[in-house]
Amino acid sequence: MKRTNRFFLALVLLCIGTFLQAEVKLPAIFGSNMVMQQQTQANLWGTAAAGKVVKVTTSWDNKTHQVKTDAQGNWKLTLQTPLAGGPYRITFDDGQKMILDNILIGEVWLCSGQSNMEMPMKGFKNQPVANGNMDIMKSTNSELRLFTAKRTSSLTPKTDVVGNWQEATPESVREFSATAYYFGNLLQEQLNVPIGLIVAAWGGSSCETWMNADWLRAFPDAKIPATEADITSKNRNPTLLYNGMLKPLIGTAIKGVIWYQGEDNYNRATTYADMFSTLINGWRKEWGQGDFPFYYCQIAPYDYKLVTEKGKPVINSAFLREQQAKAELMNTNVGMAVLMDSGMEKCIHPADKRTPGERLARLALVKTYGKKGVTAESPYFKNIEIKNDTVVVSFERAPMWVNTNGTFESTHFKVAGDDRIFYPAKAWIERSKVMVKSEEVPHPVAVRYAFENFVAGDLFGEDLPVSSFRSDNWEE
Repeated sequence: MKRTNRFFLALVLLCIGTFLQAEVKLPAIFGSNMVMQQQTQANLWGTAAAGKVVKVTTSWDNKTHQVKTDAQGNWKLTLQTPLAGGPYRITFDDGQKMILDNILIGEVWLCSGQSNMEMPMKGFKNQPVANGNMDIMKSTNSELRLFTAKRTSSLTPKTDVVGNWQEATPESVREFSATAYYFGNLLQEQLNVPIGLIVAAWGGSSCETWMNADWLRAFPDAKIPATEADITSKNRNPTLLYNGMLKPLIGTAIKGVIWYQGEDNYNRATTYADMFSTLINGWRKEWGQGDFPFYYCQIAPYDYKLVTEKGKPVINSAFLREQQAKAELMNTNVGMAVLMDSGMEKCIHPADKRTPGERLARLALVKTYGKKGVTAESPYFKNIEIKNDTVVVSFERAPMWVNTNGTFESTHFKVAGDDRIFYPAKAWIERSKVMVKSEEVPHPVAVRYAFENFVAGDLFGEDLPVSSFRSDNWEE
């Protein structure tokens, strides 16, 4: 090759390299078809060539913002978003233009947890979602946008996730979280604004794996892997999913979080209320948006002896449900969707995903968006009073008192005396109270309701089930 040709080729390659290097790159969470949170200072960030000026123009106000990249090529800015609407576009220009289009402004929610959040509308193999195909068929909605972060486990914090924004269509909804879909679909219907749902969930994941090392210092039993050789489970070991799936999303403007997790922690329930509260407060602190709404599902009843190793005692998951109920009282701007009527004895993934999704949506509609005339919170056990051989149970958050769907009797109460042995009891409703009595226990001191692994709850406040509860604090 002649020298002039080699020089010309080198010049072309240099220009191409410079051209490619100059291209603005964005994390996956910012893309065409996305929803951005309305009426807020929304963060945008990405990379370009070091020392470059990046111009960002938003079509909703035709304003151009400028930001200079640092020595590593990173840049970040905040944009004031308008009232819900669209579609809009955002143009990025560092000498080469890149355009994101079909952007809507509305309400954005992060949806996280383990398999009952991850379970798609098509269901799992052998485990369909109830009425899933009919709801998929009717799911086309350009005002509902979906983003699923691919499963990623990491020892160190990642800067990006794998995923893309899609409009709700039968094809995209089929693969999307069923709980999140029913949540977002009801929000969109009631608020009549665009809704964006970001799913970061992994089946079987522990609470600890969605937390960082600093938050876990208070929980010495959480063994944080230091090397790849220390990893025994990609979705259960502490910090791994925080690093791989949550950290890259932190800073994205959101309205709030919905959460469905706890099944993996059922066998070590004693610290869950504190740990879960630490997670909630840690997420809020890192996002820097104040105490944003955090609504979660109480795990549904299920016969956990099916997952207990042979020869080991069956652990009662009601203790985990109790811890989840405690967490609701320990934190501000939270709400718990009780699912005592929605479990399945032989399957840990209840087919009914509409119920948890829509109960979470009711919490958001009432507590966050101020919808009137609707009840969203289940009654909460208050205290007991002993009257001779009868236990009188009182409740909070029960302005319409409690009910058993017309029977005025419950079959899920037990009472115990000083010997701490619980016996099945007759339970009936008198006005706002539940009266509980057993011929086996003439001098009762404690009562429990539905405090079993699996039970089909029969006590409600209006149409919302009461959580399993106990008046004692005895260790098992």
